[in-house]
Amino acid sequence: MENKEKDKKQLLLRLSPSLWKELMAWAENDFRSLNGQIEYLLTESVKQYKKKSNT
Repeated sequence: MENKEKDKKQLLLRLSPSLWKELMAWAENDFRSLNGQIEYLLTESVKQYKKKSNT
């Protein structure tokens, strides 16, 4: 079985301090790390995009 963590790509992301604070608070509320929260939000956005594209 492959290790999915090794398959992940790294990305440098610059955020404004206010956006960082908002995302950090949201992540803590959802019991995720900031990285995990951003990945979750991007995954959900891609799912929604695919749904819209298929209709």
